[in-house]
Amino acid sequence: MKKIIFIFSDGQFQRKGNTLYFETKKGEKKYLPVENISEIMVMGEVDLNKRFLEFLSQTEIILHFFNHYGYYIGSFYPRQHYNSGYIILKQAEFYNDERKRISLAKKIFNGAVENIEKVLTYYSNRGKEVGGYIKEIENLKEKVDNCNSIEEIMAIEGNIREHYYSSFDKILEDEEFIFEKRSRRPPRNKLNTLISFGNSLLYVAVLSEIYKTHLDPRIGFLHTTNFRRFTLNLDIAEVFKPIIVDRIIFTLVNKKIIQQKHFEDKMGGLILKDPGKQIFVEEFDNRLKTTIKHKGLGRNVSYRRLIRMELYKIEKHLIGEEEYKPFVSGW
Repeated sequence: MKKIIFIFSDGQFQRKGNTLYFETKKGEKKYLPVENISEIMVMGEVDLNKRFLEFLSQTEIILHFFNHYGYYIGSFYPRQHYNSGYIILKQAEFYNDERKRISLAKKIFNGAVENIEKVLTYYSNRGKEVGGYIKEIENLKEKVDNCNSIEEIMAIEGNIREHYYSSFDKILEDEEFIFEKRSRRPPRNKLNTLISFGNSLLYVAVLSEIYKTHLDPRIGFLHTTNFRRFTLNLDIAEVFKPIIVDRIIFTLVNKKIIQQKHFEDKMGGLILKDPGKQIFVEEFDNRLKTTIKHKGLGRNVSYRRLIRMELYKIEKHLIGEEEYKPFVSGW
């Protein structure tokens, strides 16, 4: 299995023959065997040249960049080898046909909410007082059937997220990690910082899997396509946030792995220091490699593979081969 490489140090990328290496500002060199790498996540300040990018394109390695705050800012996305004009036209067709788009958006929405409910039920069964949040979310979820626009769906989705994130205080019961309310760019507290950083990692992971399909990341269905960003990865990430990002946060906080010392005040908000980012990234990478029993296939499948399979299901839905049913966790 190919690996994801995370670069936290400042330095320079170079190509040497058929090998890549990264040299830090301190002169330390780390060789990167291209046959074992699927993508490189850059958290530090780096220099690179066209020769390096040409080699990445040849070897189909994706390069993702994050800023100092841990926000995704862009990618070097090599020339797409699997692009299909037919699939792109189908994506556009479903996006432009309001009835088809709303129908698919509701399916994505339902997958996300059902996984939220799975997480809350899991903790409810373990004595956490989240029953009230489950009822509120169930009531809001029912209203989506009557929605006639994407704006209405997204408004309900926002309300559900508000109730869901409020339940984190009951799940964690940690005075150092209080949710209060959702805040972004910059996050106002530690829990919001972890949510934002984790979501950024997941958006990029989904984007990398889209690259390996016939789909175009610029055309989503739940999120509105615009000039500024990819949107299909945001759609699919909604389904997996509760069972990947949020479960990671609960693990790191409950086990005291992430602590006060891993955060710092910056520009009116909080950010993770590099040691904190490294801890989160390691847990995230391990979670994507973790396998679960897939009922349909009868064998174990990694979470990263589940993301790819979700994209294949979207493809089949677009071409009329099979109606899309979002992945819902079995626990």
